[in-house]
Amino acid sequence: MGTFIVGLVVLCGILLAVKSIIRDKKNGKSIQCGGDCGHCGGRCH
Repeated sequence: MGTFIVGLVVLCGILLAVKSIIRDKKNGKSIQCGGDCGHCGGRCH
């Protein structure tokens, strides 16, 4: 039973992470560029 609960918690964490990545991508953000051009000198535009 403990293994099932831990697996469920891990699965929920993964789903939340994927949902966050998809939401960021739809908003124009990516892993390489967080949309804050102040830290990268604006090379992404």
